[in-house]
Amino acid sequence: MTAPSHESVAVIGPLAVGIAMTILTVVIHALALRSILGFVRYQRLHGRAGVTFWEDVIIVAGAVLVAFSAHLAEIAAWGFPFYRTGEFPDFAAAFYHSAINYTTLGNEPPIASAAWKFLGPLEAADGMLMFGVTTAVIFAVIQRLMEARLGGSIH
Repeated sequence: MTAPSHESVAVIGPLAVGIAMTILTVVIHALALRSILGFVRYQRLHGRAGVTFWEDVIIVAGAVLVAFSAHLAEIAAWGFPFYRTGEFPDFAAAFYHSAINYTTLGNEPPIASAAWKFLGPLEAADGMLMFGVTTAVIFAVIQRLMEARLGGSIH
């Protein structure tokens, strides 16, 4: 059994950074959502939504790619504080660490110092929330495609 660490974990600084980063990820996701909604609306107005299976697959794939791009941007945004605080020697390492946190993969021991360790769980919570938003958006896109295909409400 190892002795417990007496190094105290900072909370206030990381919490402030975490809140700012969460607000930024919400903005990034909102812009992606606006793009997805505009794309789907455009496809419906031009009679492409709900017409054929493959056209619907392309619409869903487009929505997924926009959402995925937003997640990558959010991971990069979270990686920036890890890099700027000197936790990692280069941005690539900070980006990778951020991806592990954001996706809640957690396959590596935490690397961050006690001063910034609390950013990891904050980023994981933010990532889970953003993946939940993406799931809801993709579900809504598929629902709209089904409504277009079936002609009206699918209730």
